Amino acid sequence: MDSSSNHRFVARHAVVVRFTHWANVVCLSILLMSGLQIFNAHPRLYWGKYGADADHAFIAASAFPSWLTIPSYQDLGAGRHWHFLFAWLLVINGLVYLAYGLWRGHIRRDLVPDADQLTPRHLWHEVRDHARLRFPKGEAARRYNALQKIAYLAVAFGLIPLMVLTGLTMSPGLDAAFPFLPDLFGGRPSARTLHFLTASSLVLFVVVHVAMVVLSGFWNNMRSMLTGRYAIEYTEGDR
Repeated sequence: MDSSSNHRFVARHAVVVRFTHWANVVCLSILLMSGLQIFNAHPRLYWGKYGADADHAFIAASAFPSWLTIPSYQDLGAGRHWHFLFAWLLVINGLVYLAYGLWRGHIRRDLVPDADQLTPRHLWHEVRDHARLRFPKGEAARRYNALQKIAYLAVAFGLIPLMVLTGLTMSPGLDAAFPFLPDLFGGRPSARTLHFLTASSLVLFVVVHVAMVVLSGFWNNMRSMLTGRYAIEYTEGDR
């Protein structure tokens, strides 16, 4: 314990967790920007087995600005190359994280909510604390709160797998090898729409995640994800 600052450093993130986290940042950033390049080639989304230019669009949007796309000029082929490359890197990175998480117990220990965290009273308490920007201190800061755990599990085992699966469904070659893929989503146009909505949900998650990182202690959170060392603040009564 540092008596002058009431802080104590604890180990929070293992090397593999930190590496896969930053690899995800790179992969998802390039996937988003190359995906916008692909979307700009036909900025309309459909539901069901539709998708011709004359069909009614489920969602119609304006093209995204060039500074948000990879490459910055309109080039559908190059955008697809970037997208497919980093999609497979994301899959490999995810498998590394999953294997490590199961082997070392990280998923069970750090991500699965404890029974006491899932009671309605506790969840409502966390929602109110987040709304008031009150973050845990002392021993409570050693573990993720329930909202963090639920969000991380939803992203790691919900949004990202769905994004990968809908992306695979849009590949004619994979559809030929696995013809059941389009049927899972009611057709390739529906898979494309779900792919876009899933990516949008991930962007929303990242915005909220970064906001929470900044508001709950930017340098402390960054240090923990770079070095693994996290400073816990204790009050006088916690000592």
